[in-house]
Amino acid sequence: MSGDRDRPDPPDNIEVEPAATRDRLGMLRVLDAAMLETDDESVDAAIDADDALVARFKRTDAVVGALIATRPEPERLHVDAVAVRRARRGKEIGSMLVAEVVRQAERDPETELVTAEFDPKLEDFYTDLGFDAVPATDADKPDRLRGRRQVNAEGDCENPDNRRD
Repeated sequence: MSGDRDRPDPPDNIEVEPAATRDRLGMLRVLDAAMLETDDESVDAAIDADDALVARFKRTDAVVGALIATRPEPERLHVDAVAVRRARRGKEIGSMLVAEVVRQAERDPETELVTAEFDPKLEDFYTDLGFDAVPATDADKPDRLRGRRQVNAEGDCENPDNRRD
């Protein structure tokens, strides 16, 4: 799942696991600090659907990273938000979160595709994790990229959202 860039080893004092209700406040704090648009209901829904992950500092049990995924279609898992506390950035925690959501998708025979929409400065982050990146086609998002990664089936490489346009 790694690309050509030299990347440091992920920290061994961090564990990634499915988010639980007790993680809600920590997740919201991490996501809010990263200025990501997310709300309480989205976080709760992702936790309830087992589509939320946390990166936790083992020594204190503190949430230092969070990932929220959604299922726009049954066969697609979309990374809606991923964030890491500023003091922990650059240590592969975000990569650990995205890699784990991809592994979860690979274990789910119904999921064919993992997608994400992101700022162009994050293109290397996603391509290093095996995503193909293309410009967003929405007129209201000309400065965004869309990433896709096939996990269980062949799909339409021209359509990063797997939309049936």
